[in-house]
Amino acid sequence: MVLLVGLGNHGEKYQNNRHNVGFMFVDYLVGELTDLRVDGFKNDKYSSSKLVKFTKNNIDFVFAKPQTFMNKSGIAIKKLLSNFQTLKLSNLIVAHDDLDIPFGKFHIQQSVGPRLHNGLKSIEDNLKTKDFWRIRVGVDARNPENRIDGITYVLKNFSDSEKEKLEKEIFPKIFDQFQTFLKNQFSIIV
Repeated sequence: MVLLVGLGNHGEKYQNNRHNVGFMFVDYLVGELTDLRVDGFKNDKYSSSKLVKFTKNNIDFVFAKPQTFMNKSGIAIKKLLSNFQTLKLSNLIVAHDDLDIPFGKFHIQQSVGPRLHNGLKSIEDNLKTKDFWRIRVGVDARNPENRIDGITYVLKNFSDSEKEKLEKEIFPKIFDQFQTFLKNQFSIIV
């Protein structure tokens, strides 16, 4: 079983924020890997998350979007891990925004993250480890001459052109690398 969690804040107000790129990427993956749409996510009260569960090539997948708000994501993920008994921590993948990476770039890495990210800190504190996979999606497109502080910036919406670039260029590139990652790391072909 593989658990992929996208980080973000729930609610229409935050829908297009840079901080919600984890939610956006999980939505993109659901569209690519299943015949479900975004409205295929179901509320799971136990884990305070929206979930999509499906099987592909005999592998069970759970895609989750915690509804606890970003800074308490670890509470939901800890509940998800305890709820799915067959899930190993090594099969947890967290997709999130990363201000240490320029917009348009990304990394799939284990135990590595930005200098400061309260959602990841919540996960690390609740799981008592940093040892999980991360899809680090770069969101920093700030003007270096007039740099906005990070907390304010991640709560700003992507521009229309940035959103289009995410959906048509960046997410497909991440998806390609994600497929290679699944094959190499878990011998999973999707």
